[in-house]
Amino acid sequence: MGQAKEPAKKKKYQTELPELEIDWRPDRGSAAPVYQQIVDYVSRRISGGDWPVGSRLPSQRRLAQQFGVNRSTISAAMDELYSYGVLEGDRGRGTYVASNTWSLLMSSAPPDWGSYIRSGSFRANVPTIQLINKLEFERDVLRLGTGELAPDLFPREIMDEVFSRLPARIPSLNYLEPLGLAELREVLARRLCAQGIETSPSGILITSGSLQALQLISVCMLKPGSTVYTEAPSYVKSLQVFQSAGMRLSGLPMDSEGLVHWNIPQKRESGLLYTIPTFHNPTGTVMSAQRREALLRFCQNTRLPIIEDNAYGELWFDEEPPRPIKTLDKNGVILYLGTVSKTIAPGLRIGWLAGPRSVTERLGDVKMQIDYGASSLSQWALAELLSGGLYDQYLASLRVKLKERRDLALRALDLYFKDLADWNIPQGSFYIWLRLKVSVPTDRLFQRAMEERILINPGSIYDYNKNNAVRLSYAYAAEDQLEDGIRRLAKAVRSLI
Repeated sequence: MGQAKEPAKKKKYQTELPELEIDWRPDRGSAAPVYQQIVDYVSRRISGGDWPVGSRLPSQRRLAQQFGVNRSTISAAMDELYSYGVLEGDRGRGTYVASNTWSLLMSSAPPDWGSYIRSGSFRANVPTIQLINKLEFERDVLRLGTGELAPDLFPREIMDEVFSRLPARIPSLNYLEPLGLAELREVLARRLCAQGIETSPSGILITSGSLQALQLISVCMLKPGSTVYTEAPSYVKSLQVFQSAGMRLSGLPMDSEGLVHWNIPQKRESGLLYTIPTFHNPTGTVMSAQRREALLRFCQNTRLPIIEDNAYGELWFDEEPPRPIKTLDKNGVILYLGTVSKTIAPGLRIGWLAGPRSVTERLGDVKMQIDYGASSLSQWALAELLSGGLYDQYLASLRVKLKERRDLALRALDLYFKDLADWNIPQGSFYIWLRLKVSVPTDRLFQRAMEERILINPGSIYDYNKNNAVRLSYAYAAEDQLEDGIRRLAKAVRSLI
């Protein structure tokens, strides 16, 4: 007699997908029973690939609220879906999508868009970042990790004045040349030269935010398999732009002076270094002037190009930081990125890259193939803002307000986190790198904080290894909510100890 087969083991999913969102309700005027409408709806979402295998459904109580029905209707619908095998329940995980096979037979299904989406080369964000991107727009969520300025810091009067001048200045809103608006590049070249960066309008490319510059570099300047060296942790680790183009990321440690560049192999194939030397995101570290000089010498000697991201350089508080590394560059080793996303508003979608003309022209050609240019209106508005003294007056005022918010956050941390964490005292920018003294997995803290409707950025999304840190921002939350949010976050940490 043959041996009895062992019962099949349930598939375990290595990556827990975020809870599914539901924006549909049954049609009360339909002749079809409500529970059957729910069964059909769930089946369509699964068979169409919108809800991949492993996706977790809300609890039956929440489903009843979202569908606007009673629990017994949900129970009847779930029982039928369980019987088809498309859903399964697990005491630890709740209800999740177990299969999409039977649902395909149940309906005249549309194409499996999920399989098409998964076959694309551009990688999805990790679930935590996808969830952060969605939750930031829920009104009752207190945003303690957001990397943008609060709405009340937006310079409304200045921008009103700028936009009132534009009708007389703008000849049209047609497409612009590949490098971007000439008037904007001219004023940027003057500003950069005043800072010590040798450039010209033809050496500047206007991009749709500095993030687009990274995408352009990844798709047309690096071959698959190249290594991109970064600080560890690093903002770029939270992105998939380089990995989607087939690059590898390699994290380098930092000390109090910044990036430890001597850990970069001197013998290597193609690659480059991405660094945020001034008010590093997420740690707030400022690279010393001596380290900047040593880093440039090393990269020149080993022929390693540098991307210098200076998104936060103008947001210093008491003392100006060392000048950009690009000011030392006489050989075109560095591609320099700037943006107004952090100083004015990300919605303008304007950044720039300064580098050798051969690079800007190549990237400009690729950019024309992607979007045919950044917003003409935003470029004219920024050119107008930078042409007079309004922008620098605004920056001076903004630095004062951000420093006040920083001090408020530091006082709250002294009150509620002194025995729980260590932190840096930022000399500019938005962030406090909060290093927990207690062993609390930051993914669990992220979930626990969300139960309190507090949104944080766990340090794990920026690092190459597990860490015990949180990136706090004092730039977005209202001042009267900042202290309370930090108090409640400390309570969440204590609940997990």
